[in-house]
Amino acid sequence: MLLFPKYYLKNVTEFTIEMIKDNGIKGVILDVDNTLIDYYRNMPEGTEKWCKDLQKQGIKFCIASNSNKKEKVETVAKQLNIPYIFFAKKPLKSGLNKAKKIMDLESNEIAVIGDQIFTDVLGANRCKMLSVLVDPIEEKDIFITIIKRPIENLIKKKYEMHLSNNKK
Repeated sequence: MLLFPKYYLKNVTEFTIEMIKDNGIKGVILDVDNTLIDYYRNMPEGTEKWCKDLQKQGIKFCIASNSNKKEKVETVAKQLNIPYIFFAKKPLKSGLNKAKKIMDLESNEIAVIGDQIFTDVLGANRCKMLSVLVDPIEEKDIFITIIKRPIENLIKKKYEMHLSNNKK
């Protein structure tokens, strides 16, 4: 299903090198808001180290954020020393495909990590990239996201039921 992620994790740092290797991933596209930074632009402890550790192992990164605030996205990208795209318009394919071009990889070699089903997961799945859903860093969100969260929570429940049914 297009709305189900391949992985559902607590945060980006739970996406391990083992998961990356098991899926043939060579690059990771990251969302910014509530994935890398909270509403107040704070990055959780461990995120920068996680990114740098994976870079040392040859994993490429790019940010694809729907934010139209270039300065905010650019600040995060500089902190992590990775390229970025702002106003990516996920779930449309164009922003994710720009990131794919920047990393010079094939779709099946890329994972997309984000906190929203209707943008990050749907966009990744439409582009045939590995989708990784993470919990939002905090509850405080921008207005449009607040509206979508209850629907996304229902989809998460269906996803978890789907997983438990497939384990039986």
